[in-house]
Amino acid sequence: MTNTETNPTYAAELPVRLEWARHAPEVYKAMIRLDSAARKGLDTKLYELVKIRASQLNHCAFCLDMHTKDALAAGESVERIIQLGAWEESRHFYTEKELAAIELTEAVTVLTDGFVPDEVYERAAKRFEEPELAQLIAAITVINAWNRFGVTCRMTPGHHTPGQHG
Repeated sequence: MTNTETNPTYAAELPVRLEWARHAPEVYKAMIRLDSAARKGLDTKLYELVKIRASQLNHCAFCLDMHTKDALAAGESVERIIQLGAWEESRHFYTEKELAAIELTEAVTVLTDGFVPDEVYERAAKRFEEPELAQLIAAITVINAWNRFGVTCRMTPGHHTPGQHG
């Protein structure tokens, strides 16, 4: 049920521009496989925090809806999800390992700033063993790809059920 069905004073949902997964099913299937491979060995809550933070930066409402719901279903707290947008001022809500992952997520997501700073990479490298760091970088890269599909095609948030997509 959409917000307009439950509360007629809400704005109408914007129309989806393109159902890309229907028109490029092999790409969609490859993305699902890539996403599944990227999450291996990563803590579920950390994985969802990374996906939420990248989606905040990329303004992907569809992915924000999906990953906040999935994080809550995985046992993440509402408080930590809310504070994620201001993590630098709310560092005490997160472990040093989570902070390193969030900071790396920002650096990889906002490559328009030019690069991933050495100090950001080194903080992550100190907190993650190399195989886990490789998985983390893969997860950050994959959510950024998903965000580009979601934002470009204007995928509609609000309809995801936790566990719906794997």
